[in-house]
Amino acid sequence: MLTIHNLSFSFGGRTMYEEASLQIKPKDKIGLIGLNGTGKSTLLRLIVGEYQPDAGSISKSKECTIGFLNQDLLSYQSEEPILQVAMQAFERQNQIQLEINEIIKKLEKDYSDNLVDKLSHLQEEFAILDGYSMQAKAEAVLEGLGFLTESLQKPLSTFSGGWRMRVMLAKLLLQHPALLILDEPTNHLDLPSIQWIEEYLADYDGAVLVVSHDRDFLDNIADTIVEISQKKLNIYTGNYTDFLEQKAERQEIQKNAFQNQQALIKQTERFITRFKAKASKAKQVQSRVKALERLDKIEDVIEENVKLHFRFTFSQNSGKQVMELKNISKSYGDLKILQNSSINIERGDKIALVGANGKGKSTLLRILLGTENFEGENKLGHNVKMTYYAQHQIEALNLNVDLLTELNQTGTTRTEVELRTILGCFLFSGEEVFKKIKVLSGGEKSRVALAKTLLSDANFLLLDEPTNHLDIISVSILSQALQNYEGSFIVVSHDRNFIRNIANKIWYIENHQIKEFLGTYDEYEIWQEERNLTQVSEKEKVIKEKPKETPTNKPHITKDSKKIEKEIEKIEQEITKLEEEKQLLEQKLADSSLYAQKDLLEQTQKQYANVESLLIQKMEDWENLLNH
Repeated sequence: MLTIHNLSFSFGGRTMYEEASLQIKPKDKIGLIGLNGTGKSTLLRLIVGEYQPDAGSISKSKECTIGFLNQDLLSYQSEEPILQVAMQAFERQNQIQLEINEIIKKLEKDYSDNLVDKLSHLQEEFAILDGYSMQAKAEAVLEGLGFLTESLQKPLSTFSGGWRMRVMLAKLLLQHPALLILDEPTNHLDLPSIQWIEEYLADYDGAVLVVSHDRDFLDNIADTIVEISQKKLNIYTGNYTDFLEQKAERQEIQKNAFQNQQALIKQTERFITRFKAKASKAKQVQSRVKALERLDKIEDVIEENVKLHFRFTFSQNSGKQVMELKNISKSYGDLKILQNSSINIERGDKIALVGANGKGKSTLLRILLGTENFEGENKLGHNVKMTYYAQHQIEALNLNVDLLTELNQTGTTRTEVELRTILGCFLFSGEEVFKKIKVLSGGEKSRVALAKTLLSDANFLLLDEPTNHLDIISVSILSQALQNYEGSFIVVSHDRNFIRNIANKIWYIENHQIKEFLGTYDEYEIWQEERNLTQVSEKEKVIKEKPKETPTNKPHITKDSKKIEKEIEKIEQEITKLEEEKQLLEQKLADSSLYAQKDLLEQTQKQYANVESLLIQKMEDWENLLNH
């Protein structure tokens, strides 16, 4: 279907690929992996034709249509409802629908046989293309990706970047290309949506090429792993776990072959040195010199599995109780997040806060931090020093200084040698420590911000999605750092393998309460599955026992339809204004500098809560009127 043959490509004077080859067949499910900077996104752009190879070729069959999810799609803006944006995927069906509507209008004045015949053919084609179910398909995909049914008519422009990317992903899935290319799709999804797309891709009847740092995701969807290493595309059969086993075997074979060859080279060189002056051995010496020149050199194994040989310590231990939350309540207008919820955090707790987006995980972190208004009591324990990491911490980096200077600005007492060691742990070595922050990639900036967080002398960490934009090796480094960390922390993450390795408690928000599961993430998943099965069984039992409603006991309501239409139109205008106001306030709250101005922050949060409350009320009024 698509063949990459002897591809060579350089970018900015650096060789990314050298005679690399790969064949993608129909229904292949390929996970593309490699360290940051090895050229994963570059390869995707070469495949779609945005870049041209320096040498070699990329060829595809005529039937190989390509759909590409990438960060550039975030720039797409539209005032159309997200349902309509997703339905743009049905290009031919939409065109037929327009033509059908035009013919129906013409038929009001001109009922000719030609028009009737044309209408019949279009309706037949529309039915063959399954046009009558395209809205239902779009709704199913959007809801699978986490959108509420009532949100499908909201304009795309009112959603944040991550949610807009989900709409673009929905549109791409509905286009159903022969080759689906996804660049870090799980960065924009919560755990239920990740699990939904895993099932979707497993049943997808086209080929999939995905770049991801999520090991569980790769285990669940990939049947082939392609690793970019030493400017080549190295192919491994199976999922990510299979890849690790096969790579270890290949490296052992390569290491042994390299060592054997080096021993042979040294032995040959000793013979040449010893006998090069003897005339009687001249022929043998010359033969061995030529043999060395012809030798196909075996490369040594490059160790890419970094082991962390550094402990992130702090000067003072916290008391036994790190924090106590008592009767915490938090609402945005009528949108209730928490209600009279109480819970404790003790020294040594390593907590993963999990669940779907919109449940209040980031809000809870801000309550813990003290930057979010709430009702109740948030009591910090003795000697607790807290620090917070979120994606906006990346924006707070000083772009005009180098890495060493940036780490020094944390106020740390570490020496330059220690800071270099820490940067080495986060994959910055040698002269790279003198790079300016502004030249770093998004993933590299994330690593610097994480290093700063761990250097902050805090004994209590709050980490909001720390693995986003990190490659698999960097996630492993962060995982090791947190495993060795002697303080307490709470992490919000959707990376299941990461949570599995670092957490000894699981928190989740349910029925406006913070709930705690004492155990590992694997144990939590088993418990949730068993609980879900029990709940389904109980619901089925209730449905069977519930008496059927008869037509005689259904309420009958009559209203003046014209009056209702005017009220609906008025409320829709009010909703539009409130959604615009909400978007402006969200942009303000996304500005990290706001959090340094406590009074202004509180004022903006109050405005946001009031707008959110009014918006929810207006939406309820609108829905009630529609149901009359």
